[in-house]
Amino acid sequence: MTTELLARAREGDGEAFRQLVEPHRHELQVHCYRVLGSLADAEDLLQETLLAAWQGLAGFEERASLRSWLYRIATNRCLNWLRTGNRRPQVEAPGWPVEPPELARLGEVTWLEPYPDALLDEAADFEPGPEARYEMREAISLAFITALQVLPPRQRAILILRDVLGFRAAEVAGILAVTEESVTSALRRARATLARYLPENDRSPPRNSAAEQQLLAKLVDAFERGDVDGVVSLMSEDAWVRMPPVPGEVQGRELARRYFATAAFGEGRRYRLVPTRANGQPAFGVYLVDRTSGVAHSFGLFVITLSAGEVSAITRFDNAVISRFGLPRTLPS
Repeated sequence: MTTELLARAREGDGEAFRQLVEPHRHELQVHCYRVLGSLADAEDLLQETLLAAWQGLAGFEERASLRSWLYRIATNRCLNWLRTGNRRPQVEAPGWPVEPPELARLGEVTWLEPYPDALLDEAADFEPGPEARYEMREAISLAFITALQVLPPRQRAILILRDVLGFRAAEVAGILAVTEESVTSALRRARATLARYLPENDRSPPRNSAAEQQLLAKLVDAFERGDVDGVVSLMSEDAWVRMPPVPGEVQGRELARRYFATAAFGEGRRYRLVPTRANGQPAFGVYLVDRTSGVAHSFGLFVITLSAGEVSAITRFDNAVISRFGLPRTLPS
């Protein structure tokens, strides 16, 4: 930030303001996404943040950095959004296409969207503070984002600000207008809760490694052939199949086999998969093949979680997210 740019922006120069905030735009969007679990909501809150910053620039006293000031606006906007329930109206959760197998549990989080890696690449220059406890890859994973949504909103914000972004306790207290003691206490509770939901260590193969590509190639081959046993053989013993906003979650190879054999591949359904990436993980656009025309129509998005050479989770999102990944609605025969 330069004194000249700030002075010009305060005088109403929109281009100067754009130059001031542009370096922070993408990291602020990722921050809002972590808090809200929804890219659509994060985009809305980012726009609200930038508008509030533009309108309130005269009140920026420069006691903290511009970045911290923007995070203060963004975080509090997100918390207000959550407190008031001012969220996008949820579409009624669709039912299972067939009678589902017995469910391992009802998921606690159904309001969740994937985040395209293409957007993550735009925020790649961001460097967290020295007190951050999570690497970027871990802090955007689907498991991490899901676990965050279990936390109460303020605990969620504090953990993100402290352990993901690396803000000091005093800075977080200033952002949220609370005491340092309350920050420390909330962070302790948030860490304890998060530890119950996250795997102890990240055992996924390196991104685009030979091991990852070989496993994914086997998964695609089995899925496109409708080979239920082939798909299930690649999954870990305790693997999950999730389909937000459907609340039911299936765990284990046997239940996964029954689900794929009935709901996914029942009535001779066949699919084509198109690779992409979401939340730092491999993902696929899923297309259901019309048996008459051979044209494949978008059916949703799979995000694949890998661990120790196996598929530990398959999370399917519905068609609403397809366009955000630049994927077509149909594939020719």
